[in-house]
Amino acid sequence: MTSLEKYNEAFISSLMVMEPQLSSLKYQLVEGWDSVGHMSLIAALEEAFDIMIDTDDIIDFSSYEKGKKILKKYNVVI
Repeated sequence: MTSLEKYNEAFISSLMVMEPQLSSLKYQLVEGWDSVGHMSLIAALEEAFDIMIDTDDIIDFSSYEKGKKILKKYNVVI
């Protein structure tokens, strides 16, 4: 599984969204991406990539696209 596939799967399974929605996802603009969904997403990403995301990055993780940039800090290239 590629990094992009892992990334997408974390969003799809955590937030219960469809793949075509991913590129436009933003925090709290989708029903499933509330505070609980956010922590579920972060946990799924940490598990998928075997990383620990810092608190500041968890707070800044506000969209699908922003998440790709944040994960680069952890040597995850999507």
